[in-house]
Amino acid sequence: MNVLFEVITRLNLHVRRTRASHNLYHRRRKKTIVYSKSDPDMCKETQSLSTCNVHTRHSITTSVEAGSPASVERSTVPDGEAVIKSPPSPSKMKKTEFFESLDPWQQFILLAFTMFLFFGMHNVLQEAMMGVEGFHGVMLGYMEVFGVTLCSYIERRYVAKETKTVAPMASYPLLTGCLMASSCLSNMSLNYINFPTKVVFRSCKLIPTMVIATIINRRIFQSIEYVAALSISIGLIVFAAADWKLTPSFNSTGIILVSLSVFADAILPNAQERIFSIGASRLEVTYFTNLFTLIAMTVTTVASGDLKNLIQLARTSDSNLITYMVVYTMISYVAISSFMTIVKKYGGVTAVLLGTARKGMTLILSFLLFPKQFSWLYVLGATMVLGGLLVASLVKQFSKKNKNVDKKELSEAEEPLLDDRGEDVEMGKE
Repeated sequence: MNVLFEVITRLNLHVRRTRASHNLYHRRRKKTIVYSKSDPDMCKETQSLSTCNVHTRHSITTSVEAGSPASVERSTVPDGEAVIKSPPSPSKMKKTEFFESLDPWQQFILLAFTMFLFFGMHNVLQEAMMGVEGFHGVMLGYMEVFGVTLCSYIERRYVAKETKTVAPMASYPLLTGCLMASSCLSNMSLNYINFPTKVVFRSCKLIPTMVIATIINRRIFQSIEYVAALSISIGLIVFAAADWKLTPSFNSTGIILVSLSVFADAILPNAQERIFSIGASRLEVTYFTNLFTLIAMTVTTVASGDLKNLIQLARTSDSNLITYMVVYTMISYVAISSFMTIVKKYGGVTAVLLGTARKGMTLILSFLLFPKQFSWLYVLGATMVLGGLLVASLVKQFSKKNKNVDKKELSEAEEPLLDDRGEDVEMGKE
C-alpha cells in the first residue's frame, strides 16, 4: 500500500509540473489560437488561456468558416488573456459570398441594371405624379428626403451599427440649407417647365462649380474644360429655346428656380468635405443632413398647407397616387447606393459613362411614356449638354489618375536604393 501511495503521489506531482510548464510556455510565446469546433465551452472575452479547451499552433492564420466558432487572436495581450473576434453573421456572409462569387462582368451588369432600373422608376414616377391635378412639385422633394432619412437611419443603425457621432451638430445648418434649397427649388420648377428641361438643367452642376472655384479659389481650368462648359451653356440655351417654343406652359420662373437649385447643389459637396475631413462617415453625414432637412421641410410644408393638401389629395385621388408615393419614397436610396457601389468598385470613369447614359435614358423615357411635342432642337441641346459633361468629367478623372501616378513615382524616386544587405547603394557611390 505504501508503494502504491508513493507511485500515485509521484504521478500527481509530475502532472502538476507538466501543467505549470505548459502554461508558462504559452504565456511566453505569441500564438494564433482557434477554438476547436468540438469545444463545448467557449472562453469569455478575457478568460485565461490555461482554462480554455483550445487547439494551438505557432504562427498560423486560420480562416473562420461561416457558422464556425469565433476566432481568438493573441499577440501582446498580458497574462495570457485572449481577445475574441466574433465572425460575421451567416446571413451577411451568404449575401457577400453570393455577390463575390459572380464574375466581375456579372457583378457590373447586376449593379448597372439595378442603377438604371431604380433611377428609371424614380424619374418615371416623378413625372407621373406631376401629372396628377393638384399635386405640387415641392412634395416630391419632401418624400425623397423622407425616404433617404429613413433608409440611411436603418443602414447606419442596423447594418453599419454606428453609434457614435463625430461631427458637431453645428456643422449641419449650411448643409441643411443647401440640400433644402436644391431639393425644393428643383422640384418646384416642374410647376413651370417640363421634365426633360429640368433634367438637362440639373445636370449642369459643372458651370456653377467652375464659377465658384474661379471667383473664390482663383483656380484656372484646362482649355478643354472651358470648351466643355461653353458646349453645355449653348446646349442649355438651345434646349430652353425648344421648350419655350413648343410648351404652352413654359415660364422663365422655372428656369430661374432650377438654376438656383443647381448653384445650391454645387455648394453642397464642398460643405460636406469639411465634415468628412474631421472623420465623419458617409452614413453619418447623409443621415443628419437629411434629418434636419426633413424637419425644416415639415415645418415649412405644414405652414404653407402643402403637406395637408398632399394627404387630402392622396385620400381622394382616383389615381394610384398613394402607391406612387410609397414606391417613390423608397427607391431613390437604392438607386443612389448602387451608383456609389459602381464608383467604389469600377472607378469614376465608369461611373461617369453610366451616369451620362442614365440621363440620356431619362430623356428618352420621358418622351416615350409621356408624349409631348418633339423638336430636333431637344436632341441637339441634349447632345451638347451631355457631351460636354462627359468630356469634362473624363478629363477630371484622368487628371486625378495622372496626379496619383506622379505622386507614386515621386515617392519611389525619393526612396533610397538598397542592396541585399539593406545598405544605401547611392550613398556608397563616389
